[in-house]
Amino acid sequence: MKNLHSIILLLMSLFLISSCQSNESENQNPIDTSLINPNFEYDEYQPKESDIVISRGEYSDKLYGFWLAQNIANWTGLVTEMDKIGNTGEIKTGEFYTRDDWGQPDQPNIWSDEPSEISETIDFVFRDDGEVWGADDDTDIEYMYQHLLLENETSILTGEQIREGWLKHIKHEEENYLWVSNQTALNLMIDGEVPPATSDPDLNPNYEMIDAQLTTEIFGLFAPARPDVSLEMAHLPIRTTARENAAWISEFYVIMHSLASRVDENLSMQDKIMWLADQASNRLPTESYSKKMYNFVLDQYESGVTWEEARDNLYQRYQVEEVDGYTISSSEPTCSGCFAAGINFGASLVSLFYGEGDLKETIKIGVLTGWDSDNPTATWAGLMGFMMGKDGVEEAFGRTFAEQYNIHRTRQNFPNGGMDTFESMAEKGVFIVDRAVQEQMNGGVDLEENVWYIPDREVNITQGSNN
Repeated sequence: MKNLHSIILLLMSLFLISSCQSNESENQNPIDTSLINPNFEYDEYQPKESDIVISRGEYSDKLYGFWLAQNIANWTGLVTEMDKIGNTGEIKTGEFYTRDDWGQPDQPNIWSDEPSEISETIDFVFRDDGEVWGADDDTDIEYMYQHLLLENETSILTGEQIREGWLKHIKHEEENYLWVSNQTALNLMIDGEVPPATSDPDLNPNYEMIDAQLTTEIFGLFAPARPDVSLEMAHLPIRTTARENAAWISEFYVIMHSLASRVDENLSMQDKIMWLADQASNRLPTESYSKKMYNFVLDQYESGVTWEEARDNLYQRYQVEEVDGYTISSSEPTCSGCFAAGINFGASLVSLFYGEGDLKETIKIGVLTGWDSDNPTATWAGLMGFMMGKDGVEEAFGRTFAEQYNIHRTRQNFPNGGMDTFESMAEKGVFIVDRAVQEQMNGGVDLEENVWYIPDREVNITQGSNN
């Protein structure tokens, strides 16, 4: 009996050790069931040593940071949107804002005699826990494209799918929060045209306006570390409204967002930003005004002048003197403040370079630089928010924020009455990347390890074409 008792104790000990080892193994590699796409068939994949490995769970947190920071910056930038655009035609907006105007009373924009209804002072705009972020034109079409990719179960939207999405989700007649080329494209779709015809210069004379750079940078996040794939995914959405410089500038933003997943993590945030911008600038054709404008703003930054001086010199060179082939003119003579894509691009570079990797400082400079001030702030805050993740954004501001988002403030016909959350929006983005990794990159999705295996490729992203 004594030997039998010893054997039983030994067996029990072995069982407990085995159970603990099993639990420990499960805890090391837990399956996050919230990130499993039930509508997607996952293929087996044999990882290679050269593959880029990215955590799906961490990427979801980064996408949350993207949406959160973009909304903070979008709403903060709306306070000064079109307050200061220089002197153009009959519009005289006085001297541009400077850093001393932060925290001071907001001044009227070109469409109003009153300060902003959002905030009477130029300061950060937040939504607290329990409140709701409203959609605006710097976030809502990106949201729509994400929805269309999921709804159509594809990585590459067709022209017909884009047209159907625009006609369903964008109001046709009443206030619909569309800018110049976007509105022209919608009108063409209503008349039966299909992208990319909607940006054909013969049909859409506004093809060089700023519109596409507001709406397409998210495609870079749908193809992490593979800008070649992101450019393919973004090609038709960009050319729904843009050609030439307007398209190249939009691609610049897309490339930066994609490469954010392969930038050297040992670099400072400032060095990361400068590397991303340098890589993406190779997309701009050498003789284009967009490349010359990029070089001009970079030279201003490296010369040591203040950001206000750089902004003023940008205004003088391109809006007043219209050098390097840039012209601010719009085909819409009654459209106050309608600018070709370059001036917003230049303004965004001022805030990017001089912000030096600091999220709050980048937003501040973008808000005060002028023109369509919510556009550059939303773009760069979204990129930096992605790189920092949700917790990083909250730490930067020392607080938490609302996570609900109402797409129906500006768009229509979405599920759940238009209400969504950043967590849900981030998870949907992960599902899109699942498909892109497997179908567009020939990579793999490992649900047990909860990672993507992305084949590393030497890709050519230089010199955008007119097509």
